[in-house]
Amino acid sequence: MHLLICGNGYLGGAVKTQAVKRNWKVDTCSLSGDHDNHACDLGDEESVRNLVSIVGRPDAVVHCASSGKGGAEAYQHVYRNGIANLARYFPESLLLFTSSSSVYNQTDGSIVTEISPALPERETGSILLEAERLTLAAAGIVCRLSGIYGPGRSVILKKFLSGEAVIEEGGDRYLNQIHRDDAATAMIMLMELAWENTPHPIRGGIFNLSDSQSLTQRELYQHFADSFQRPLPPQGPRDLQRKRGWTHKQVSNRKMCEIGWQPSYPCYLDALSELCSIL
Repeated sequence: MHLLICGNGYLGGAVKTQAVKRNWKVDTCSLSGDHDNHACDLGDEESVRNLVSIVGRPDAVVHCASSGKGGAEAYQHVYRNGIANLARYFPESLLLFTSSSSVYNQTDGSIVTEISPALPERETGSILLEAERLTLAAAGIVCRLSGIYGPGRSVILKKFLSGEAVIEEGGDRYLNQIHRDDAATAMIMLMELAWENTPHPIRGGIFNLSDSQSLTQRELYQHFADSFQRPLPPQGPRDLQRKRGWTHKQVSNRKMCEIGWQPSYPCYLDALSELCSIL
């Protein structure tokens, strides 16, 4: 298989590693074009058209580029326009878009599946949904990822260790996360199944990529406090300034598990010793 990865960063690099192990041909692109990536601005039509002349017609294209911590304008350029350009100039390729579980706006602690309402309150979330619709219209695959952690990265743990963490309103809010390598494995599996023409409707499907167990904020910080012999973070109000909105839900990965995927880290705590050794 010939794979093009658009956004060869933290997640894209892990997808590339797993694809190379399977002897796939892999091309990568990034905005800057450094580190042996092809340079491409996904939101610019001419740039994507030029990319076709360089990489040809890959079997699959993964969009996992970052907005660079930008707001709605950056989201529109990278995600909505980026997917539109990829769908236009790679019409024969299987398109996989990495969206976010933040499109689920539930605040009642309920379990959310791929058929649960996705009604984000922020403009950035609405733009992600637009990119999802374009992907599905091209018979592509949408992966809604929870917060990514893994080697060298854990925003929640770093906040705890730096003293920035706050337990919001008693800490009952569920936190949904996914190990980077588990996310990459799931993405590879979905592409393989799509090309094997499995009876399961992979093409045109939405899949949640999340750990098997969601933890509350208090549960997680209590484990940190016990592990590092430190006090719990202070209590505080909910953070309503979160870029993708404040939510309280449990993201279900059952659909992925039903097609044979099993995370190596079913729960964030399964990776805690590994994270502690490298952070």
